[in-house]
Amino acid sequence: MSLNLEQYVSEFSAQNINGEHLLQLDGSKLKALGMTSSQDRAIIKKKLKEMKVSLEKARKAQEKMEKQREKLRKKEQEQLQRKSKKTDKSSSDATEGTHEQ
Repeated sequence: MSLNLEQYVSEFSAQNINGEHLLQLDGSKLKALGMTSSQDRAIIKKKLKEMKVSLEKARKAQEKMEKQREKLRKKEQEQLQRKSKKTDKSSSDATEGTHEQ
């Protein structure tokens, strides 16, 4: 509707074309849905291409964020392990010092 192609809404709805299906449409499938105007098909295909690019950018950004979170988790875990080793070492040193006295 935002592309001023309201005339196709009923057919797309009748065929259960949702967002996921919409991204799979090509020129021949659009034609089969009753979109006889090549200009209308071109508008839809251009918009679908823009949407796919946008989705891919969002997916890559999400993956990058997940990698950064994982890296941070590993770093925090390593710091906790080092801290734990230091605590263990200092408590064992204190225990040895008590036994020597």
